[in-house]
Amino acid sequence: MKMFRLFIIFVLVVWGNKMFSQNTNNPSNATVEEVQVETKKLQKAIDNQDEPAQAGSYYNIGETFFNSGNFSKSEEYYTKAKKLYEKLNDKFNIEKATRRLAQSQEKQNKISPAISNYSTAAQMGYSKKSKAVNSNDVARLSSPAPEVKAEAIQNNINLSTKESEQAGLAESYSQLADVNIQQKDVSKAEMNLNNAYKISKKEAPQQALAINQKLADLYVENRNFDKAIEAKKKVLKEDFVKENSQEKVNQIQELADIYIKKNDPQEAVTLLKNAYGIALEKGHTLEAQRSVKKLDSLYAISGNTNASVQLYRDFLGKLPNLVSKDRSLVDNKVLEDTEQRISQLEKEKELKDELIRKKNVFNYGLIGALIILTGLIIFIFRTLKKVQIKNKKIALQSLRREMNPHFIFNSLNSVNHFIATNNELEANQYLTKFSKLMRGVMENSADDFIPFQQELDLLQNYLALEKTRFADKFDYEIEVDENLNLQSQQIPGMLIQPFLENAIWHGLRYRTEKGLLKLSFEKDKQSLKIVVEDNGIGIEESKKQKTTHQKTREGRGMKNTLERIQLLNDLYKKDITCSIKDMKESSGVLVTLKMNMV
Repeated sequence: MKMFRLFIIFVLVVWGNKMFSQNTNNPSNATVEEVQVETKKLQKAIDNQDEPAQAGSYYNIGETFFNSGNFSKSEEYYTKAKKLYEKLNDKFNIEKATRRLAQSQEKQNKISPAISNYSTAAQMGYSKKSKAVNSNDVARLSSPAPEVKAEAIQNNINLSTKESEQAGLAESYSQLADVNIQQKDVSKAEMNLNNAYKISKKEAPQQALAINQKLADLYVENRNFDKAIEAKKKVLKEDFVKENSQEKVNQIQELADIYIKKNDPQEAVTLLKNAYGIALEKGHTLEAQRSVKKLDSLYAISGNTNASVQLYRDFLGKLPNLVSKDRSLVDNKVLEDTEQRISQLEKEKELKDELIRKKNVFNYGLIGALIILTGLIIFIFRTLKKVQIKNKKIALQSLRREMNPHFIFNSLNSVNHFIATNNELEANQYLTKFSKLMRGVMENSADDFIPFQQELDLLQNYLALEKTRFADKFDYEIEVDENLNLQSQQIPGMLIQPFLENAIWHGLRYRTEKGLLKLSFEKDKQSLKIVVEDNGIGIEESKKQKTTHQKTREGRGMKNTLERIQLLNDLYKKDITCSIKDMKESSGVLVTLKMNMV
């Protein structure tokens, strides 16, 4: 029977130790609710790709864990918030999150990373005050000298007092008390801890409890048990303890520990039984187990094994009902599930971001390929356009330099005729005019456009030459609008000559009486109007009089001219139009050319 009782005690102790080790940071119901609320906000922010809101939710979750004393979790979420704020280049919030991260690390005694983050926060300080506070914290943690630490802390106290920041002020007084303890100045440490407690109990109960425990530990260390007991009894009267049964049990247990150290086990047993009763009533499994364990230790010391076995039997019998009422176990599970949900959200976000990244890479690649292809097409198009323009210019130049075979052949025949008839003077005069015309044509053959006056001189020279050959066949008249600027106006060279040649050779020379060839230049708004009018036999009659041999030959002069007009329009957008028609009221042909002068 005795062995059975010992076995029960052993099992309960092992179970309690395991359960206690897994729940050292037991969350309050308020903590769980706050985390759940921020998790919903986080999910919405992730769905909306709202990174500032995501960072804010991470920071708020970190704050919840920090205020509840779970510094490892607060470090985790402050780190996430900081990374997002850095991505957003939000300097104000980077500094805020970095400072809180440093404070979480300091609470866990991670001094080196805490110093690093305090230093980063100081460098990014958005104000002189924040820069100074973080710099003082760097000095406080970096220096081994208590005097330097105390000076840095006092500087922060002065800044917090000036800015009326109570939470920072309480923390600074607590830090100063640590330095006082290091300097063995118990009275100053006591004073500073009391100051810190007074400030924090109104706004930060969790901080006040930690400070109260530090003050009690100071008294116990100096064997001033009465003051330690007084400090604990004082905190038990605070509303934030009386209204929180779980915290009330914890504080009663800590008070019992002081009585044990004072060597007053009877009072400690009374307190632990009270704590055990409250824990059973309110459904605090871990706190009840802790009371049982402490009572068992006291019973063991006094040799009261029966009381110990009876206690464990009572605890074992009430355990199912106790667990069913224990809200903290549910909260723990809810918090665990909530954190798993956060982790799942982050994985989904990473997956979504990766898909978006791959999609963007594909889209950017596609856009890049389209841009390159478009550029290549434009390059090819422009190259082809340049080649086309170059070919057209070459063709235009070739057409421009191509003389009408009839004109040259007939001119040489006329010279031969003058020589054969021993009319040496006429032959010389004709050759002089012909050479002058050829020189003018050759000089202007390199240019698509020549000054109006030069073209007029060439046409006058040509008509004078033809008049020499056909003196009895026609007279000619040239009219030029006085509004035309003969020097600045540019027109295509020798473009009109083929029309004059056609009028003479296919119209006027077949008349029995002398005919008339009129050439006129007129300004018509923004256009130049050129009219070639003759009273020859006309187009239809000329076709009838052609020999069979003439009909089989292609008229190169007129075809050359029409091709030139088309090329000039393509290259220079001159909108040159050409109209050739027989005159209805009388014999002859009317040629009308129009071109844009702009």
